[in-house]
Amino acid sequence: MYINKEDLDELEFPQLLAEISPFAYSPKTREKILHLLPMEIEEAELSLKKTSEYLSSFESSNAIPFDEYEDIEAELKLMLIENYRLENSAFIKIKTLTEQIGKLQKFFPTMPDTFPNLMEDASVLEFKKEIIDKVDKVFNRFGEVKSEASPILKALRTEIQHAKKAIQENFNRALFNYGQSDFLDDIRESIIDDQRVLAVKSAYKKRVSGRVLGLSKTGSITYIQPDSVVSHYFKLRENEEEEKKEIDKILRKLTAELAEFQPQLWRYQKYIFDLDLTRAKAKFSEMINGVLPKINRHKTLKLREAFHPLLWLRNKAENKKIHSQTLSLTEHNRIICISGPNAGGKSITLKTVGLLQLMIQSGILVPVHPKSEMFFFDKIMTDIGDNQSIENHLSTYSSRLKKMAGIIRESDANTLLLIDEFGTGSDPELGGALAESFLEFFYDKKSFAIITTHYTNIKLVIEQLPNAENAAMLFNEETLEPMYKLEVGQAGSSFTFEVAEKNKIPRFIIHAAKKKVEHDIVNLDKTIVKLQQEKFEVEKLKTDLAERKESVEDKRDNLQKLNEQLQQKLFNFQKLYEDEHRKLQFGGKVEAFIESYVKGKSRKDVVKDFVKILEQEKFRKIGADKDETKRLQVVKRKITQQLKKEEVIEKIAETNEKIEEKRKIDREVWMKIGQRVRITGSTSVGTIEKISRNKVIVNYGTFKTTINADELERI
Repeated sequence: MYINKEDLDELEFPQLLAEISPFAYSPKTREKILHLLPMEIEEAELSLKKTSEYLSSFESSNAIPFDEYEDIEAELKLMLIENYRLENSAFIKIKTLTEQIGKLQKFFPTMPDTFPNLMEDASVLEFKKEIIDKVDKVFNRFGEVKSEASPILKALRTEIQHAKKAIQENFNRALFNYGQSDFLDDIRESIIDDQRVLAVKSAYKKRVSGRVLGLSKTGSITYIQPDSVVSHYFKLRENEEEEKKEIDKILRKLTAELAEFQPQLWRYQKYIFDLDLTRAKAKFSEMINGVLPKINRHKTLKLREAFHPLLWLRNKAENKKIHSQTLSLTEHNRIICISGPNAGGKSITLKTVGLLQLMIQSGILVPVHPKSEMFFFDKIMTDIGDNQSIENHLSTYSSRLKKMAGIIRESDANTLLLIDEFGTGSDPELGGALAESFLEFFYDKKSFAIITTHYTNIKLVIEQLPNAENAAMLFNEETLEPMYKLEVGQAGSSFTFEVAEKNKIPRFIIHAAKKKVEHDIVNLDKTIVKLQQEKFEVEKLKTDLAERKESVEDKRDNLQKLNEQLQQKLFNFQKLYEDEHRKLQFGGKVEAFIESYVKGKSRKDVVKDFVKILEQEKFRKIGADKDETKRLQVVKRKITQQLKKEEVIEKIAETNEKIEEKRKIDREVWMKIGQRVRITGSTSVGTIEKISRNKVIVNYGTFKTTINADELERI
């Protein structure tokens, strides 16, 4: 599709993309949205269908399991370097992305009718659970390398724990022993380079054997690591260095193993980017009530109750009313000429049609009635607003003529032209004549166009062309206020004198102006005003009749439902009566058998007659049971469908409960006094000083704070 940047700007397409962009998770997706352009019809139609499917998940309980993700493009490029080692966080990102693909591949097939196109995209991916298994083998749920990642690492960490324990025990013993004497300062101990040291009074430093690690600012305290700790400390440092080397070796090996899955991971990343883009479009569509209209391959555009999305958002934020527009363009009605007063909504109507067309051809849902129809143009060309150029020393009229020359060169039967104030900027008579020639040229080219004008001669030409139509922006002649409603089928008046009077122009000037204008033009303008007012009254009457008709239809439907309910009750009463009557008859027959038996009839004959009646009842019962079985099967199907829906909802709730329970268990494992923590989203680190139920007191050194346990994360 051809459209230049200037036309995109005039239709405010970049501003629209800027509204969609923040809904994307990834910065790269946000950047891609800002550079979206119209596509070919097949690509755009597929994008529209996927966006519509995603939008449906917001409007039901079928939430798509797609969450925020992290970009792994940099890692995918680096992992192919020989003997390269990814960072710990990179492995977690790769695992999380793969898990996301697994969830989506399981989710979409559960509702193939609801998400056919989204399911198709997910199904072509080759899910590799080995990626998750390999990462899980090395990392725990906190993103730390497991001791079980290798036997050597496990042994080293065991020795590290022993060394730390020995350091702790020996230091506590030294602290106790020297604490009995007067060698230690009042603070007794301190921390230097993450090591516990004795705070020895400098006068007694030679009496305490150990390694001196520093002095206080005044020199009164010497910080000494006791001899009993030194050897264990060096052993600890040696083991920690070996631990780092072993972890590096493990992660280099894991990087090489994951590099084998790089092609699949690239496809995962691309798929997630595309899904992120679709989700962003769907979130924006939810905000503007966007829908997928019917996409025609033939040239028929029917917009019903169409809104300008940006104006809708602005007016909604300011609590203002916004007006929708309804119009059609077909091969038999290619050109619409809109007339009416200034500030009546003509330019907004042009921008609405142009922006909605750009949206639909870029795969973005549009705020229109669901029964609207649209088709794709090869070119959209605009001339909206003042194009005066200071740099090129062009007047408004010259710049518009220059742009018109470009439109004349490029326009054809698959072009949509949107031209505001058609023919203005020069002498009214000469400019009007030139505008007539432009209009006839576009008409002969079979281009589609929506133009606005104040020229009477243009309105008259439109009336004479079989495939063109006049339209007017309605204006209330009594209040002299624009109604912002497009009325197709008649030309509109500019209400020049009426608007001038409203803006307090003296009446004697207006009367003088009327005398200067040709008599026929004034009469024509008056006739247009009168026709417009009469048509408005007819339209109002038509709307009232339509509302009454709708009310009558609603009442008829209610009566129909009431009649069905009464019929059902009548049927139930009839059935009850028949059952009772049948039981009464059966009881009468049994009474007759008893009577005949008492009077001497043989037992054999009585039993024989009784069995006949039983057989008759049996066949009647079987027939009734078949009918009842059929009815029950129908009911059962409906109940089963409802239960399936409820089952999905229950499973989601159950999963959420399990996730929350797991989080609580995890917190109970690491949440202990002395644990270093931080508030989620914060960078300040503190130490847990006290735990009371779900409340935790965190010591930051200079101050303390009480906070909920679930708001903390482990360091």
